Amino acid sequence: MNTKATTLGDVEADVKQALSGAEEMLSQAASSTGERAAELRAKALAQLKALRERVQDAQATAVRQGRAAAHATDDYVHDHPWRAIATAAAAGVIIGLLIGRR
Repeated sequence: MNTKATTLGDVEADVKQALSGAEEMLSQAASSTGERAAELRAKALAQLKALRERVQDAQATAVRQGRAAAHATDDYVHDHPWRAIATAAAAGVIIGLLIGRR
């Protein structure tokens, strides 16, 4: 698993690049015959496999960061319950006022 942080922009760029490359290789494979077609299909499949692994790494990173944020929030709420209640109440009042203006 990749330990470096992955941004959404990096993953999006990788997806676009891999899909366009695979699409190009598969269209060339369709017009090619024999060994060249098999080679292009194999390259396209390898590129798609690498893309799948990259997306899975990004997903694992997002889940790990989400869990860390949830644990940090839980710890904060347990350490400062009244501050958390006041913050939630203030957010509720603000949201209520904004919805009421419509």
